[in-house]
Amino acid sequence: MAAAAGLLAVSINTDAAASPILPPPAAQPDRQQHITFSFNRSSFPAGFVFGAGTAAYQSEGGAFMDGKGQSNWDNFTREHPEKIWDRSNGDVADDFYHRYADDIKLMKKMGLDSFRFSISWSRILPKGKLSGGVNPLGVKFYNRLIDDLLANGIKPFVTLFHWDLPQALDDQYSGFLSSNIVDDFRDYADLCFKLFGDRVKKWCTLNEPYSYSVNGYNGGSFAPGHCSRYMGNCTVGNSATEPYIAAHNLLLSHAVAVRLYKSKYQSAQKGEIGITLVTHWFVPKSPKSAADWEAAERALDFFFGWYAHPITYGDYPTSMKRLVGKRLPRFTEEQSHMLRGSLDFMGVNYYTTNYAAHNPVLQGVNASYSSDSQIIFTRFCFCYVYYLQTGLNWLFIYPKGIYWLVKYVKEKYKNPPIYITENGLADATNDTLPRSVFIKDGMRIKYLHLHLQNLLLAIK
Repeated sequence: MAAAAGLLAVSINTDAAASPILPPPAAQPDRQQHITFSFNRSSFPAGFVFGAGTAAYQSEGGAFMDGKGQSNWDNFTREHPEKIWDRSNGDVADDFYHRYADDIKLMKKMGLDSFRFSISWSRILPKGKLSGGVNPLGVKFYNRLIDDLLANGIKPFVTLFHWDLPQALDDQYSGFLSSNIVDDFRDYADLCFKLFGDRVKKWCTLNEPYSYSVNGYNGGSFAPGHCSRYMGNCTVGNSATEPYIAAHNLLLSHAVAVRLYKSKYQSAQKGEIGITLVTHWFVPKSPKSAADWEAAERALDFFFGWYAHPITYGDYPTSMKRLVGKRLPRFTEEQSHMLRGSLDFMGVNYYTTNYAAHNPVLQGVNASYSSDSQIIFTRFCFCYVYYLQTGLNWLFIYPKGIYWLVKYVKEKYKNPPIYITENGLADATNDTLPRSVFIKDGMRIKYLHLHLQNLLLAIK
């Protein structure tokens, strides 16, 4: 997901001993939870960082310029245009590759403290490997971008991998389905730390590995487009095993990059490194059903704990090990040790909330990530919400979810420093609206206001 805004540096002041992991029934949604109050920038504590974010493939363009290699998304949008709802691609995108200086001027005018962007692996290493050569024009682009941000008082917040894998590595050994990716990711990370780490003080190894592994290898809607035939229109893939294999290698890639940064660069460069994870918040479909309460907890394991648990505790959540069984890869003792505590901060992306209902019938259907959790998810909406649905059919507005989520992360995952690295909404098409109407952007303003309000409540 690409964010319209990033709300950064959150310190949650709660009494962990007194708070349940999920809110009690009395805290379930009601009209009283959406009373608004006024606040401004100074309402937030010193050190709170306001920023915006984007990603390379979704914004840069220049897809085949200046020595850049082909990425899996360059390939996917050409090979499977039917899987892109408007058949668009990232060849030009927002043309950030050529217009970044104008965007930085806008950021400065807005008063942003930080800008989060990702490096295109194939722009730096066109063949994906050091042995394939470093692209000096790609390096030059990111050097200019970083220097221009700093010259305007904006701190770069850099993601190493936001889903755009060099196609050469997918062709050579199927990308994240192979353990070979771990060494190549370490080499790529090493190069980035060496080239840019003197100025970049915040690194994210991965953005939303959940989205990459599930949409890329379970449903086939993201590159590389793998899924079982019973899951979608795919010519290759296994939805019962590949999401878990890809996730496993993503986690190990994260761990080796963090270990490298901490052992080789951190003491001199004085930066920090973490990961960005995504999840919805989950509410039991029936508040009176113990099974649905367990399903809501389990949903958080399958969405968020899939990655947060190994990074914090060195292993997958118990619910996943029980339900996925032998299809879930295992960590060696060394790998578990390397993963445990492998972050200086945790990036959290939050957009919406879902209902979760227990459904054991799913255990008997074709195995996939989608059925393994034995949960039926439904869209979450209440008539009191200011704007029920956005331009995305899965995104209903529920600002209280961010309040519960940051408390949950604090209590279950050892209170890491939190960065809200994505939060925002997509509009329905505004092609037919006059500029005077859509430029006011009232829906997005309300969305961000309500989420900031709930974030402030969580902090206090």
